[in-house]
Amino acid sequence: MIKVNTGEMPMDFEKSFETVRRELEKALLSAPKMVRAQTEHLSKSRGKFIRAASLLACAEDNRGNIDPDAVRLAVSIELLHLATLVHDDVIDDADMRRGQPTVHRKFGKHAAVIGGDYLFCMALKVSSDVRHKEEYLDYGLPDYMGRVCLGELRQNMNNRNFNMSVIEYLRIISGKTAALFEAGFHAGAMLCDDAKNQARLYSRLGYYTGMIFQLTDDCIDYELSQERAKKPVLSDFEQGVITLPLLYTFRKDPAFLKKVKTEKISKKEINEKVHAAGGVAYTRSVSRRYYEKAGRIIDKLDASREKKERLTSILEKAYKGLGVTGVV
Repeated sequence: MIKVNTGEMPMDFEKSFETVRRELEKALLSAPKMVRAQTEHLSKSRGKFIRAASLLACAEDNRGNIDPDAVRLAVSIELLHLATLVHDDVIDDADMRRGQPTVHRKFGKHAAVIGGDYLFCMALKVSSDVRHKEEYLDYGLPDYMGRVCLGELRQNMNNRNFNMSVIEYLRIISGKTAALFEAGFHAGAMLCDDAKNQARLYSRLGYYTGMIFQLTDDCIDYELSQERAKKPVLSDFEQGVITLPLLYTFRKDPAFLKKVKTEKISKKEINEKVHAAGGVAYTRSVSRRYYEKAGRIIDKLDASREKKERLTSILEKAYKGLGVTGVV
């Protein structure tokens, strides 16, 4: 099993971030031979590392130093995220992810499920290598991962539930997406002596950022081409997944809802109806409310100006969209 080598001296944000990228790639390229083809495939299509960047930003103290354990936990968070993506793509029968064929499309569904499980085990191993093991449970990673799984289960239970409430939808994404962000923000704060006493505020900031991130992703499905999004667009509905723009459209256009229940609907018609009903605009307005709440939390943090600016930048990127803004 892998071991993340960070050294034991504090690092600044840039060095910490580059170490996370290097150690994650090393972990993926040095996996056991039985899963290495899958992990090597995943290493070729790098994500934006916004979850890792969030954890590191929260772990930064007022002198600009970051505990090496934050790097270990950031690698763990990214491995957990990869595991969820592999499993999600199996469930959704997705063809593309980050501009590359999905793992299950290239290696088969059985291999992908087992490979995703192995990524999960890698993440647990890395997180358990923190130096101060007596504080491990304070980071709460197992509990947050449980929330991710429950969110996915709720989504599956509401598959093709065209009458789902907005509250239920927000509950789903608070688990499947926001929980992992919250985990990173909380863990980062717990690793920073200057932030521990405000850990709850950091956790809430992570929750809001995760909600914003998912709502923005829901909108991008109706705003970008597949080439720009680097993943299939308007594919959620085909898999029975109802996101907020479409859910709002059903509420505003009962005739369209009735048609969807009885007829086959094209992607073009769905896109046109969502825009006509204001589904994207409504979703953006919900995201805006979370964004404003998150901004007020950042103002309350007892943190350096540089740290607040870094957290604000991450919030902006979640709000505007990674593919559009080019997040680190």
